[in-house]
Amino acid sequence: MFYSFFDPTYILVIIGLLISMAASGYVNRTFRHYDEYRSQSNTTGTDAARFILNQSGINDVGVQKISGDLTDNYNGQTKILSLSTSTADSTSVAAIGVAAHECGHAVQDHVNYWPMRVRTALVPVANIGSTISLPIIIIGVLFSYNQALIHLGIALFSLALLFQLVTLPVEFNASRRALQILSDGQVLTRDEVPMVRKVLVAAALTYVAAALSTFLQLLRLIILFGGNRNND
Repeated sequence: MFYSFFDPTYILVIIGLLISMAASGYVNRTFRHYDEYRSQSNTTGTDAARFILNQSGINDVGVQKISGDLTDNYNGQTKILSLSTSTADSTSVAAIGVAAHECGHAVQDHVNYWPMRVRTALVPVANIGSTISLPIIIIGVLFSYNQALIHLGIALFSLALLFQLVTLPVEFNASRRALQILSDGQVLTRDEVPMVRKVLVAAALTYVAAALSTFLQLLRLIILFGGNRNND
């Protein structure tokens, strides 16, 4: 009797949630740890960002401070690099790493890095797909397991996974570009570069976790609704 009310595929959702929580916890612990290390150059996150942009020949990107903690981002449409309070004014190697990563996105935009273009183009499609996919699947189930609607819903949800997969090379490449510039010794010492690398690797793992979590959700939908079920 209990089994009829228990959905065993829900374990996939739980696994995805645990993976995401572990990745988030790891990046926060790593950032807090290296946030204790002041850079020997006494460079702030804002200074590091401006240095990297200048070294990359980028003159049309503004740098601003925003509220929040690790809310740093780069907006390619407005050409604004926003650094959170915990990054902009801090001289820690962790803050410099985060600022450098966002500069990596600005560099990608500047050189027309094609995976970034693909990801930007996928944003509205992935948002729409993830929003309407479940309602379409539910409608398909209500209409006697209409396979056309169910498969359409699953296909739309898969766009969210596609977006996550395209995001991975974009994020890893942004960190690689940042490390290349920081390795010249003008902002960080040779001993500080590995610290920044650890911060950036930890941050990248959150994107890997997001992709895995989305994959597990998609797998659950396929298991539950992807078969050729009928009213029997």
